[in-house]
Amino acid sequence: MNPDHDVTVAIPRRWATRADLDHGIVVAARATAVPRSGFLPEIVLRSVAVATDLDVWRDDAMTALSTQLDGFEVEDSDEFELGGRPADYRRFAHRVGPTEVICDQWAWLVDGVGVTLTASVAREDYADYCDLFEDVAATVSVAAPGSARRDAARW
Repeated sequence: MNPDHDVTVAIPRRWATRADLDHGIVVAARATAVPRSGFLPEIVLRSVAVATDLDVWRDDAMTALSTQLDGFEVEDSDEFELGGRPADYRRFAHRVGPTEVICDQWAWLVDGVGVTLTASVAREDYADYCDLFEDVAATVSVAAPGSARRDAARW
């Protein structure tokens, strides 16, 4: 990844965050209020070097996830513009122990830098969080070298 790229996202104010983690994680955030399922929703923003185009990168990622996650199934996919850039969206399900988890994942590719925002929640809590996840995705910014930096924010 080009270290000059600035990747930012606005995270809900009361969510606990960790930043500068391994494996390309820019920030990881978890809800602090436990929903009825008992499974804490999580948002993870990653940034990695990508040598292919957006479609190939995302298809390869879904293939990899299908071998890593129990009960993996893609439920929805779409392509659109988000934040002024082409974005790939996938909603997929998998199991974590007895919990069926839904993940909304958005991906952008900018100058060889792949950025993903993955928001995870128990299926039974999805309706309570899906709009929040979309709002967070709308705040993702990937600025190429030489661009003005956008401050990260919380609301």
